[in-house]
Amino acid sequence: MSVLPATMKAVVIRGKYHIEVEDRPLPFIKEDTDVILRTRVAGLCGSDLHNWRFTDPTSGYILGHEIVGEIIEIGKGVKNFKVGDIVAAPFHCCCGICWYCSRGYFSRCTKAQCYGGPDLDGCQAEYFRQPLADSTLFPVPPDVKEEHMLLLSDVLSTGYACAYYGKRLLDEDREGESMEVKDGVAVVIGCGPVGLCAISSALTLFSTVYACDLNLDRLLLAEKHGAKAFSLDQIKQALLEGTDGRGADAALEVVGNENALNLALDLIRPFGSVSVIGQHIKPVTLSGEVLYGKNARLQFGRCPVRRFYPAALQILKQNPDLFDQFITHRARLDQAAKYYDLFNQGKIGKTVFVADHLPLEPR
Repeated sequence: MSVLPATMKAVVIRGKYHIEVEDRPLPFIKEDTDVILRTRVAGLCGSDLHNWRFTDPTSGYILGHEIVGEIIEIGKGVKNFKVGDIVAAPFHCCCGICWYCSRGYFSRCTKAQCYGGPDLDGCQAEYFRQPLADSTLFPVPPDVKEEHMLLLSDVLSTGYACAYYGKRLLDEDREGESMEVKDGVAVVIGCGPVGLCAISSALTLFSTVYACDLNLDRLLLAEKHGAKAFSLDQIKQALLEGTDGRGADAALEVVGNENALNLALDLIRPFGSVSVIGQHIKPVTLSGEVLYGKNARLQFGRCPVRRFYPAALQILKQNPDLFDQFITHRARLDQAAKYYDLFNQGKIGKTVFVADHLPLEPR
């Protein structure tokens, strides 16, 4: 292997709506369970915008939590991978053996850390330190494109989790029935990248999927993914007409704000479910009268990627042409500030940063 440089390019947050591409020291092995990755592709996600908008009061760390990379160094405790392996990383690491991991709650592992925050630098950089490699990383299958695999790091797995929880909550008191029965009506609130993945996932679990968004371009994408798409002022009437006046069986909220959450509650039928995968970082006010009056069933929280990886991978493999169109923009790290701004304005869809040593074309 060639001699590594002393520094690397990295996308660093420096303040509200302010990022810089800076030279940073290369990461190094800190624990025996670490590996060092040379980044091949790294994603730009809506969660990155939370920090970019400076809702996190800390600055000076490297952003990014979606990566496919090549292992260039391994800790002496790593057994499942070797130098040269091409791997994908979920947006959080996990130990695989604690009480939470043993029950499939990987995102709440006692050693879990999310990349791209003040506690652990992210992967929008030329190199990345991956903790707990053996229990966290996935090898990239030879029949899956690298940028498709990147979607399993977060958005597709998260979209599937949202749909799964919405369906499971409906089925929990229906004896003799299971998740394998494809029925019911779901509505996806928000048609950005995670919302589109929730639509594709919900179509494997529900008979009919509706979707709504403020952005007309995103509604068109939602239709391509198989949803019946409507604007916010049309969605309730469309659902009532399509369900004999009941409303949706499940609402899948991927936005992460109070208005979206209250809309979800408004759109479900009595005993319906609301599955919330949008990242809520502010207090919300909900109507106890509505919650009680609808016997609403709620699920919130961070996706445990390892649990849903197999199902999400199957959706990816079954829809290669659809996901070829899913990533709309490819750029270099040097262009990060421009693409953060465009993504924040809703002018672009899923964007990936491609390493300088690779062509920009899909891989």
